[in-house]
Amino acid sequence: MPVSRGPSLNLRTAVVVGLAAVAVALGLALGVLLLTRGGTDVEIRLGDPDFRDMETGRISAEIADRGPILFGDVADGERDIILQHLGDDPESGWLAFEARRPGQSRDCFFRWQAEQAVFVNTCDADDVVDAAGTGLHHFDVAVVDGDVRVDINPK
Repeated sequence: MPVSRGPSLNLRTAVVVGLAAVAVALGLALGVLLLTRGGTDVEIRLGDPDFRDMETGRISAEIADRGPILFGDVADGERDIILQHLGDDPESGWLAFEARRPGQSRDCFFRWQAEQAVFVNTCDADDVVDAAGTGLHHFDVAVVDGDVRVDINPK
């Protein structure tokens, strides 16, 4: 039984297909270059714009029992914050501030001393801050639908 031959490819067809492929590749490369020329002002923000999901009643009771909460920065360790609640109303009296002085080592932070109701620097016992974190960088805090939210990405 005779076997038929497949389609034959002549030189002219091969050249046309090759040139078409090169033209498509150059067009794609040009398109990518044009898209990347638009600018380099890219801002990447992963996750929520604020630190949230802390129910006011539960968190204020925890702070009243065990003291202000130190939240370590899991991204790069540069922005550890302390969440503090002052007063009896769970809907107000919220403060959030940096847990260390600017430029200090990651090993240095303010630790709550309940007996004196102050924060003491772990690297300098003479560096004392009041319960409101006076003198430290503060973050905006809001209560939204019964949750405490700390704006950790100031503009």
